Amino acid sequence: MIRFSEEQAMLLDTAREFCQKQSPIAEVRRVIEAGQPLDATLWQTMVDLGWLGVTIPEAFGGLGLDLADTVPIFEAMGSQLLATPLLATTLAAQVLITNGSEAQKNQWLPKIAAGQIATIALTEANGSWETDQITTHLTQAGSGEMTLTGSKTFVLDAGVADVILVSALRDGALCWCLIDASEIPEGAIQREVVIDETRRSYSLTLSDVPIRADQILPGTAFQKIELAAMLLITAEMSGGLEGVLAVIVGYLNTRKQFDKLIGSYQAMKHPTVDILMGAEMTRSYLYHAATVWRDETDEAVIEAAVRMAKCCASEHFSEAGDRGIQFHGGFGFTYECDAQLFLRRALWSQYQFGDDRHQRQKLGALLF
Repeated sequence: MIRFSEEQAMLLDTAREFCQKQSPIAEVRRVIEAGQPLDATLWQTMVDLGWLGVTIPEAFGGLGLDLADTVPIFEAMGSQLLATPLLATTLAAQVLITNGSEAQKNQWLPKIAAGQIATIALTEANGSWETDQITTHLTQAGSGEMTLTGSKTFVLDAGVADVILVSALRDGALCWCLIDASEIPEGAIQREVVIDETRRSYSLTLSDVPIRADQILPGTAFQKIELAAMLLITAEMSGGLEGVLAVIVGYLNTRKQFDKLIGSYQAMKHPTVDILMGAEMTRSYLYHAATVWRDETDEAVIEAAVRMAKCCASEHFSEAGDRGIQFHGGFGFTYECDAQLFLRRALWSQYQFGDDRHQRQKLGALLF
């Protein structure tokens, strides 16, 4: 079942036009070479478009739509490799909407809708995001005060974030801690080198950082945030499949061998059709998951739909990126080849919150 809402259609048209204009491949390379600084003008334009407030309730300055309605935005961004703090900020807003108190929502959601950057620190230093492997912990320090200690990795856009939401253990129970960037000690945030050069990824090291009671979110929903992250990353991967297919087709219709365009050879045609079929399959799974996310109340059904979409995207995007390199021959192994940018994105996305093999293992328990 796939329902494509009017809001999604409008967002898709706007997002595609915006991303194509703002993020041609030459601009992607320029941003990488510049060290991926935050483009304040671009970010403000996205704020003006209302993208930061899509899922934020109207009472807090947002549009009050569903997370599923943001899927077209992330799909369009993925097709152009446009990397901004929107993914991290949207997920942080979901943590606050799902788990925050009214006071915390009143304090932060209007700021996020107005352009402040937020992120989540969920993955431990060992690379695990599973809730049963969280080691970051809150410790009672006396007289009602607490301290937070632990290390996190793959914290997107932490270097420019105004607030970070950290997963931790408190007396053996899971919780979310909200930390204002001004309260994070100097040197606690360090840039990481990751395969996707369009990403701003950081490690976060906390050692006895003071935490007040009003910084602890009352809600403890973790799986919904994991599924939200997978849904949005899958949307980027679906767009990435469209993007790498465009690079491949453009090259096949340009490069000649033996006085014939290489796209005329069956050895090139058939794998390209396979990529197209994989892209269409991924998109179908993605929008099915988005439909289920919006319309379904059974959490097991939602989880199965999202995991199937992530599984499909992980398998087909990495395969398409690899084929893109092969089709470009020796040139494909040089940095000047645009196909390698999509392969890097595919490999980064594939392992975020589990690759296709991981998803199948989870689906086995869900479905059988």
